Amino acid sequence: MELQPQIDPKDLKIGCLNCSTAALKAPMEMLICVGFGMAIATKDGKLIYDGEDDLRNDKEPLAVKDIEAMAAKDPDHDWRIIKEGPLHGETFQRHGVENWVCIESNHGFA
Repeated sequence: MELQPQIDPKDLKIGCLNCSTAALKAPMEMLICVGFGMAIATKDGKLIYDGEDDLRNDKEPLAVKDIEAMAAKDPDHDWRIIKEGPLHGETFQRHGVENWVCIESNHGFA
């Protein structure tokens, strides 16, 4: 497993200035969903959770802390949380206990 460097703060794409959830580090309480787009968690590139699927099925989406609990039991893997919304998107990689850093940021798909 190779840890990717955290992006430079100036490279973080914010999207909407009033309601952006973009962050350099994912808060443990951050929900893994965007409402319109894609929000997933992966382990070594394989899908382990789809937050948008939970929303479509009227379930409460998991938070970063829930994926952290899984990752803490099996830490020697490449754990990522990927959120792609219309105005911004981020990829967070686990860099140790409760440390999910933004390794990619984009302008979203719209």
